[in-house]
Amino acid sequence: MKADLRTLLAIPEEYAVLFLQGGATTQFATEPLNLCKLGDPVDYLVTGSWGDKAGKEAKKYEKVNVIWSGKSDNYIKIPNFDKLEQNLDAKYLHICANETISGVEFNNYPTPKNKDGILVADMSSNLCSKPVDVTKFGLIYAGAQKNVGPSGVTIVIVRKDLIGSAQEITPIMLDYKTHAENKSLYNTPLCFGIYMCGLLFEDLLEKGGLVEVEKRNKKKAELLYDSIDMSNGFFKCPVEKSVWSLMNVPFTLEKSELEVEFIKEATKEKMVALLGWETNGGGRRE
Repeated sequence: MKADLRTLLAIPEEYAVLFLQGGATTQFATEPLNLCKLGDPVDYLVTGSWGDKAGKEAKKYEKVNVIWSGKSDNYIKIPNFDKLEQNLDAKYLHICANETISGVEFNNYPTPKNKDGILVADMSSNLCSKPVDVTKFGLIYAGAQKNVGPSGVTIVIVRKDLIGSAQEITPIMLDYKTHAENKSLYNTPLCFGIYMCGLLFEDLLEKGGLVEVEKRNKKKAELLYDSIDMSNGFFKCPVEKSVWSLMNVPFTLEKSELEVEFIKEATKEKMVALLGWETNGGGRRE
């Protein structure tokens, strides 16, 4: 099962693959505790609510520098990487590769300006949806529940040389070394959830791997985005087109008062769970 994930993502041997618990939210604290000393500088590129939450959690342990935030524009874009003012001493640069609430997805990735720094990514909502060059990252983590398996399973892909330097205050269950040395079996794992992830990996390989999976995802997303584009403004996607997500398509209606009626009529046609997040309104489709 782990071998299948390595094949799908072409994960090199110098990376450990861990199957943990606690969701990506637990990783918001785990990453700084494992990758830094207390009070070290770290950079966060905030393109949505989950990146914002990750940065706020890291502030308990490190000196967080938010190098850019899209909050003032309601998270509808990703900035030009060349214009980012990174801290040259930052131990890592953190991104959320796909923001589920705002529907913003990275198509390429920034490079830390600290030559010894690493790129860290929360890929909870787009892991295994397309090929990824794992070698660009020091750490990738993802809650499994979007594309990989049942909620509860957390996948961590971490470079092996980054394991073993956790802060003294790190709880044993948040220390990557604990799980790497025990092959993710330090305590009873989420057996059924991990088993289901394994079935999914087999299925993705049978479909032709992530190159073919990405093609399918693009076709599905295009059906929605094309419908929005051809609606003459009746439907609108608030996100900049260059960073439209293949995983989450947020949309609003020309007249906000029609949104309740739209959700009601869609439900009659067995199109459910279309209501957008409270913070954004409108609708969305995953």
